[in-house]
Order: sequence, then C-alpha cells, then structure tokens
Amino acid sequence: MSIDLTRRTLLHLVGASSLSAAATAAALAEGTASGATGPTIANRTPMRIGMVTLRVRNLDLVADYYRDVIGLTVMQRTATGARLGAGGVPLLDLTLRANAPAEARNAAGLYHTAFLMPTRKDLARWLVHAATNKVPLSGFADHLVSESVYLDDPESNGIEVYADRAPESWKWDSGTVAMATDPLDIDNLLTLANPRVADYARAPDGLRIGHMHLRVGNLEQADRFYGGVIGFDPTRKRTGAAFLSSGRYHHHLGINVWQSAGAGRRDDAATGLAWFSLEVASQEILQAQAQRLRQAGAPAATITNGIETADPWGTKVHLIKV
Repeated sequence: MSIDLTRRTLLHLVGASSLSAAATAAALAEGTASGATGPTIANRTPMRIGMVTLRVRNLDLVADYYRDVIGLTVMQRTATGARLGAGGVPLLDLTLRANAPAEARNAAGLYHTAFLMPTRKDLARWLVHAATNKVPLSGFADHLVSESVYLDDPESNGIEVYADRAPESWKWDSGTVAMATDPLDIDNLLTLANPRVADYARAPDGLRIGHMHLRVGNLEQADRFYGGVIGFDPTRKRTGAAFLSSGRYHHHLGINVWQSAGAGRRDDAATGLAWFSLEVASQEILQAQAQRLRQAGAPAATITNGIETADPWGTKVHLIKV
C-alpha cells in the first residue's frame, strides 16, 4: 500500500474528497468550523483525566472495538463488565445495560473521549492500522496544539485519537491558547510510519486519556462547576464552547452546548457516560475541592481515595488522590 493510496483510503473512510473536506468533517466533530511530546504534560499536571466508565447495551461488541480499533488491552472481563487499559493502567470501564435506552444526542453527556498517543509516530502507526482495517472515521484535523482523528464506537460514543505538538510550540496570549481546525497533513504524518505494514498490534504503554469533551445544558453553569468548583483554569472560549485545563495544558476538558443547549438532568438508565475520574496530585487539592463542593451545595460522597460528585446535569466525576 503506497502513501498516496493510504491517504485516499483515509479520505474515503471519512467520506471526504479532499483534506479540506476532511477538516470540515473534523470541525463538525468539534461542533464548529471556526477556528509532540506525548502525554507527559497532560498527565503530570496537578489535575488530569484518569479513566472513563460507559454504560453499553452490547458489551462484547463495544469491548472488542476498543481492543481491536484503539488497541486497548482487556484487563478484566466478566458477563456484565469489562475493564481495558494500556501499559497496565486502567483507562476504560464498560458496564452492561442490555435494555438501556440510547442517550439522545441533544442530552447532556459525553461528546468524546480523547485518547492521547505518546508520540506523533504512534499516531501515524495507528492511522495506518485504521486504514488497513477500514475503520470508519468521522474526520481529522490539525488543531495547532495537536493533530487529531475522530471516530465513533459502535454505540455512537465519540472518540478522538490524537498526538500533542511540543508544548513550547503552543501560542499563549493572556491565558488563552491558540487552537484551530485546519487540514491534517496526512502525507507528512505518514512519513513516520510504513503504510505497507500495519504494525499497530496494541496501544503503546504510554497511551492515556488526554482530555474529555462533554455536552452540557448551559455553558456558564458548567464553567462555574468545572472551573470555580472543581478548579480547572480556562484556556479558550469560542461560540458555544469552553476549554479548561490544569497546569497550562491546552485542555483537559471541553464543554459545549452545540447540540445540548437547555438540556435537563441526564437519564441514569440510558447508555453513555456513567462517570469519569480526575486524578489530583495532592491531598491539599482534594481538600480544597471538598470545601468548594460543600460551599456550592454540590454532591460530595466519600469513595476510596477521594470524592464522588456530579455536575449540574448528573454526570458523575470521581476526584481521586494519586
């Protein structure tokens, strides 16, 4: 398979005729058309994403997808659940809810889970893997701070697979980081991999969840919770969306109302995101979060090594001291 053929194959998988069209598809995956050192910085910040739990109707189908497409290792599997990860680190829990209704696209909940490759070469290798196995994609783009590919699992849970550019190349201005949705230079990316050989048998050990992107019902309310209460710092805002992080990462969390403006409380019986964890680096951070949760009147239940809370739409967040 030549590089050019791989490029055409990828465009076909996105359903696009050109790189510009593919970037437009990626922009739609991000909700708007306006505008690496791997996971090191994303996962050594004072607060970072830990793992995600999804409620699914077909456990085998979804577990096999994350194993075969993303390359996660099945760490534990029962008749009612599966835990998958990379490098011995759990990243994804799947819980069987066979008769659950599908969560509506205009409900609050998961927009996508973003899997961060350790290096750009790993992203290239994965892209060859996706093309070779004809994995349907929904878009790919250059975001200036990162390069990204978008897809959906069999139950329509959004996924981003990406690699960061070197943090020293990110452009900051008064606390705001420059990001865009430009065409991805596939040809340049594929110079890092052999397009004739699919050698991505499993995810690299350093793969982590770099960020989460959530649908919310009200942007200001979500910003008060995830910023003011949880403690993330704002890094960028645009129409209908905000991005927040810890430790000057470009974003650990995206929140948007592109489909979900005015959404009410989530249905806990439906498929989709059950909870995700935020790992915090010190007991002092956790204690400060607990105090702000009490002051805000937000849920704050004690769990092992931390606190379980929920945002205003019922998406549960586990704050874990690591």
